[in-house]
Amino acid sequence: MHICCSIPSSSKLTIENKLLLYKAIIKLIWSYGIQLWGCAKPSNTQIIQRIQSKTLRIVFNAPWYVSNKTLHKDSRIPLVEDEIIRMTNRYLLNLTGHSNKQVNQLLVPPTPEARRLHRHWLTDVLK
Repeated sequence: MHICCSIPSSSKLTIENKLLLYKAIIKLIWSYGIQLWGCAKPSNTQIIQRIQSKTLRIVFNAPWYVSNKTLHKDSRIPLVEDEIIRMTNRYLLNLTGHSNKQVNQLLVPPTPEARRLHRHWLTDVLK
């Protein structure tokens, strides 16, 4: 059973209650550690975006021709990419000016020669 199928479309709950369930349970699961895994490849974050869009489609009992952007706009739930950027900004703001010098080193990206992997750095998400 997929996560997005945990709210049946035939449920008697109101849309507001279904959205509350989504925000209280499902979103908390996929957003855990978002500041760190937000640097992942787009294909990995697109998987989460598909699940989110399917869940919203089930919540609103929307037909196939309603766009995902419309569902996100009507529910006032940001796209996964927008949520990653928002939470990364918040995380970097908390790191800025921290009293621990080792924490401040997290803000300094490694030189291109020191990068062993072709992954994004935390601050690359904001560009």
